[in-house]
Amino acid sequence: MTAEVAIVDGRTVGFGIVGCGVISKWHAMAVADLPGATLVGVTDAQPERAEQAAARFGTECVPDLDSLLARDDLDVVCVCTPSGLHAEVGVQAARAGKHVIVEKPIDVSLEAADRLITACREAGVRLGVIFQHRFDDGVQALRDLIDSGRLGRLLLGAAATKWYRTQEYYDSGAWRGSWELDGGGCLMNQGVHYVDLLQWMMGPVERVVAQMGTLDHDIEVEDAAMAMLTFAGGAMGTLEGSTVTFPGLPERLEVSGTGGSVVIDDGEISLRELKDERGETGAYGAKRDVRPVHSPRPSGAADPAAIRHEGHRRQFADFLEALRTGRDPLVTGEEGRKSLEIILAVYESARTGRPVTLSRTPARV
Repeated sequence: MTAEVAIVDGRTVGFGIVGCGVISKWHAMAVADLPGATLVGVTDAQPERAEQAAARFGTECVPDLDSLLARDDLDVVCVCTPSGLHAEVGVQAARAGKHVIVEKPIDVSLEAADRLITACREAGVRLGVIFQHRFDDGVQALRDLIDSGRLGRLLLGAAATKWYRTQEYYDSGAWRGSWELDGGGCLMNQGVHYVDLLQWMMGPVERVVAQMGTLDHDIEVEDAAMAMLTFAGGAMGTLEGSTVTFPGLPERLEVSGTGGSVVIDDGEISLRELKDERGETGAYGAKRDVRPVHSPRPSGAADPAAIRHEGHRRQFADFLEALRTGRDPLVTGEEGRKSLEIILAVYESARTGRPVTLSRTPARV
């Protein structure tokens, strides 16, 4: 195994972006906002798009991936290509001795995810997968409540990403809505964030029963999916995703335990009821009127370009701290693999009409 590639504290860390599509903007803004980080170059399979991105981000346009990886001032590669190319690019970067940050999902197959995880481990470089919503204030607060035991034994969990996308969105890139490069539809592309949050809160998923369909788009993949989940601790859950819900609803996460319930809308807590604060109710409970919450924060429900970059900035800061201290980032390759395995199980159950038991097989090393 190759010795770990270390970042000396105080040295400016050089980032490069591979793939200059929509999401590259958030990577560039995150790097620009972090002291001790700089964007040294961008590259894309479409040279004109790389040139435009370089001008917009105030950095250098690099002709190809090999040229970017050959740079001595490059420490971290941000993989912003279509999902089905994540492992291919990430493995090349790792073998060149560069740390890797890959956009969600980690890739579109477990084989590819394992290949990337293994390559980074063998090269001694860090691998992070972008799940920026783990850094939302409300999500962090919920995680603290679970870790402290105040929610008690977890019983029910639900995640919903019910967004809206027009046919124009899918037609804007040949890879969108394809099994090969998008890896799936509303769950793999849009819903994967809250799949990640649901399993991060509730623990490993053991069993999935699902259905999905393509209800209103001319695409290969699903634009609506629903699943029932059984978690390892015995809790139950539901998962919903769509790109047909006009005009796009806030993403929602609900967690209930023996100690209370928490609801998160668009990353902010909209309901927080704890037994250790309000006491037990009467025999028939005390129904809480949860009214629609208008979030002042920009949301990607109807417009992916409206998403803030604060989550990316926080995750990049965590990754930098990991490089400088030698610890793992919050979202490692192994963590990023978990949501992929769940979504693939949803697809298998929906296709076969049968329950799927997850193997919970760790990434190969």
